Amino acid sequence: MKISISKDALVDALQVIHGVVGLRSSIPILSNVRLEAAKDRLLLTTTDLDMTMQCWTEAQVVKGGCTTLPARRLLSIVRELPSETVEIEVDEKHAAVITCGSVFFKIHGLGEDEFPAAPKYNVGPGLTMEQAVFKSMLQRTAYAASADESRYVLNGTLLSFKGNKLVVVATDGRRLALAEQEVEVPKEAEGEFIVPTKAVNEVLHSMKDEGAVKIFAAKNQIGFEFANVVVISKLIDGAYPNFRQVIPAQCERRVTLEREQFLNAVRRMAIVTSEKAGSVRLTFAKNKLKVSAIAPEVGEAHEVLPIKYTDKELTVAFNPEYIMDPLRNLTQDEVYLEMTDELGPGVIKCDSPFVYVLMPMRVS
Repeated sequence: MKISISKDALVDALQVIHGVVGLRSSIPILSNVRLEAAKDRLLLTTTDLDMTMQCWTEAQVVKGGCTTLPARRLLSIVRELPSETVEIEVDEKHAAVITCGSVFFKIHGLGEDEFPAAPKYNVGPGLTMEQAVFKSMLQRTAYAASADESRYVLNGTLLSFKGNKLVVVATDGRRLALAEQEVEVPKEAEGEFIVPTKAVNEVLHSMKDEGAVKIFAAKNQIGFEFANVVVISKLIDGAYPNFRQVIPAQCERRVTLEREQFLNAVRRMAIVTSEKAGSVRLTFAKNKLKVSAIAPEVGEAHEVLPIKYTDKELTVAFNPEYIMDPLRNLTQDEVYLEMTDELGPGVIKCDSPFVYVLMPMRVS
């Protein structure tokens, strides 16, 4: 195999697919990226057996062929090369000579025969939607997925395609984020699919704000195709909880808040929280919101924000990170916080089909 390729194009492609590769793999070939050169393009593939990523880029193919090279080392090398044309030549023993200007590297690879074949992802019905819309839905929800491996079914994001609507949901049992979007769903493509967090993060990392994304789902895997990238992942097997029943049907109090102002106040208060005192208090009084935090071993802080509020005084406490997560990932200037009492869930909404339910912490 022998190719010439732009340094920037190769770096971009390697950055897209290298996140799949684990830092330590018990199977050496899984630390490598598969490089296949043919018909004026280079196809790069990585896999961890649960997820496969492919990215292609234009290249001048002098001699077609296929090999595998250490993914992270190759990216480290190419990043440091001058911004010129890179030449890669691989011999029959899979030793790759990389030259760029006066720079020379030689690294050893492995034969592509051991590399797992990419699964077929587009054999079933699929749907198409704008990348920017799907990316936004994942950004507004995926952070709420659980990292607790004992609750395996919550270690991912639910995609529900039903009745010409896409619903994206993530929860860890203490908070839940949900976004909805009208989208044309072929009848045969309807279903609910739990996508592992790692796959969601790689899709988010790779997606752009322009163009379309095609989504193909089957019983045990899902594929995302956009621009020059394909992500194929196994699905999490199991029944997702009934998320609708945890969303309060009504509330007694609804407060309008400036998103950035509220986010900045909570972030400042979070500085003085601790493991023992890890909550930020929100005290609603006449036309003002007092945001405060007290940690005996650290200190205390408070800030008062002007708001429109005429109901009786109410104090509720939340995990500050759980408040900030949706505020960071929304773009609206204003958000709405709905509450019933000190012990009931808080609900954050905005002027789009989005709901965030957050359980409070006890105020001592």
